[in-house]
Amino acid sequence: MSTVARSDDANVSLPEERGIPLNILRHDSEAKDGKAVRFADPNIGQAMENANMKHAVKENEGNRPFKENDASSDYSGGDDSLETRASIKRLEFKRTRANSYRRSLQYIDDTPDSQAEEDIDAFSPQTVGKLVSGSVRISEAKLKEREESRDDDKEEGELAVPGGGGKSRRRYRSRSLSQSSTDSYSTSSYTGSSSDEDEQSPREKSQKTSKGSTDFCVKNISQAAFGRREIEIAEQEMPGIIALRKRAMDDKPLKGAKIVGCTHINAQTAVLIETLVELGATVRWSACNIFSTQNEVAAALAEAGHPVFAWRGESEEDFWWCIDKCINAENWQPNMILDDGGDATHLMLKKYPAMFKMIKGICEESVTGVHRLYQLSKAGKLTVPAMNVNDSVTKTMFDNLYSCRESIIDSLKRATDVMFGGKQVVVCGYGEVGKGCCQALKGLGCTVYVTEIDPVCALQGCMDGFRVVKLSEVIRQVDILVTATGNKNVVTRDHMDKMKNGAIVCNMGHSNTEIDVESLNTPELVHENRLERKSELNSLRTPDLTWEKVRSQVDHILWPDGKRIILLAEGRLVNLSCSSVPSFVVSITSCTQALALIELFNAPAGRYKSDVYLLPKKMDEYVASLHLPTFDAHLTELSDEQAKYMGLNKAGPFKPNYYRY
Repeated sequence: MSTVARSDDANVSLPEERGIPLNILRHDSEAKDGKAVRFADPNIGQAMENANMKHAVKENEGNRPFKENDASSDYSGGDDSLETRASIKRLEFKRTRANSYRRSLQYIDDTPDSQAEEDIDAFSPQTVGKLVSGSVRISEAKLKEREESRDDDKEEGELAVPGGGGKSRRRYRSRSLSQSSTDSYSTSSYTGSSSDEDEQSPREKSQKTSKGSTDFCVKNISQAAFGRREIEIAEQEMPGIIALRKRAMDDKPLKGAKIVGCTHINAQTAVLIETLVELGATVRWSACNIFSTQNEVAAALAEAGHPVFAWRGESEEDFWWCIDKCINAENWQPNMILDDGGDATHLMLKKYPAMFKMIKGICEESVTGVHRLYQLSKAGKLTVPAMNVNDSVTKTMFDNLYSCRESIIDSLKRATDVMFGGKQVVVCGYGEVGKGCCQALKGLGCTVYVTEIDPVCALQGCMDGFRVVKLSEVIRQVDILVTATGNKNVVTRDHMDKMKNGAIVCNMGHSNTEIDVESLNTPELVHENRLERKSELNSLRTPDLTWEKVRSQVDHILWPDGKRIILLAEGRLVNLSCSSVPSFVVSITSCTQALALIELFNAPAGRYKSDVYLLPKKMDEYVASLHLPTFDAHLTELSDEQAKYMGLNKAGPFKPNYYRY
């Protein structure tokens, strides 16, 4: 213990290492008889005396270690005066330069430079008086000096301690200059990485892999090492696709397959891409969403020799350019398409119809893309067989329901830091995605409303305890609005005009058309986009609305009356734009996609016509069986008698194709 001399020669013991300030209340050892209570700081004692606190005894007033005219005090002594309350100024823990492992409480704003020593264990009585009584008065000249000093220090990441002569020697690292923010390219924070600030388009860069390849276009090829770590982490949570890779890599069932891929490019997709390559395929890949690409993972795939054309934050023009680079390349004739949203299929059919006729099969995993395929089939324009992965049991149940149940909360939390308890939420659409979102939001204490067009889904919502309403009935009172329909113009400008201040609007469906973002632009831009579909949405702003970019994928839209709406990912898929999805669930979907490609590529001529097919039930069961060992699950086997009684094969399939799980 160290002893610090006070102005009245009283001795106060302070912990040497902890640096506890003297404004902490303590009972003096001499007050054990209950006659008086002393305080380590004289000003607090005076304040409590003047406020007639019960534990202050008048007859001991003369024994208190402080005087009424003490220069360090400026309390007026009035019972109702604000000065009778101790004004505790800001304290912070700071590391001393002499010993980086020792920490002491130091007063940032008013410590004079004469006290800014290399190591300070405790405060002087004068400093304590300033801390507690709030008697420090800073002149305008000193305030100006302080601001100038701080401005000078910003570039070096340090805060100045104002004082008489100059700058303090204690340095502070600002959060923006922290080592983690400059060294790490990890996408654990999906609301923006350190590479997002590079304004130069990747199309304007000249980049090469370590092997000299230039057949790619990513944000920064130097991030490949970080992306490889992301992929390795994802592999640990994707047991099914890894098991499929090990079982089939010797047979090479995709040898000769040339696959054009247009999906989300993240660590989980990278595991699928490398699995397809291990099974014998050659691939070229682009992104189906301009905000969901993990730049580090794209760089890792390019470094591994896989032509990848994608980066986070593409423009609309870049988006179609990347898909075109995957389809049209020298000495490249694709024969398979793995699509998510139908964009690669659409571009190849419109721009390269002769090339499209050479395709052996299409694998589509989204509601939007499947709708497009059925439209092509109905119009007689679909000239190749296509596999509808979206409506397979393993995709519908696990990717849509269980994955969205977790990722909706993750994306909203990361993007807005919102508290869910007590919030009123409306979810548009009660399909599998909508069901997952409603379950998660209800579990965190939200009041959840549902909008639906299908009476069966609406009845399911009612039976699950949700109130089914029209959007117009609740739009004025909701705090969060989530779309999950796959339709267009579900939320219009008229709806957003009626929403309350601070409401959050986001989309969990694949397409970016569910929220009518175009209505927030100028009429000229809306017309231009609808005709040419080239201009990037939101490149202009309406005269009556102001857009403020708060962080990556988060925009505040300000109305003329001051109301603001929080729009996430500009109306695009929020869970992959603002957060991530569970790797385990993606493993299930990836297995389904890989098996669909294998089936279409190896099918004998005539098995599949130019139509849209569902994945066989046997294949769904095989995908599920690949993931059961992770849970140490053991299936019960039918006896011969039981199998005969049920009319089933002992090895499956165990459900008819029309069965809904």
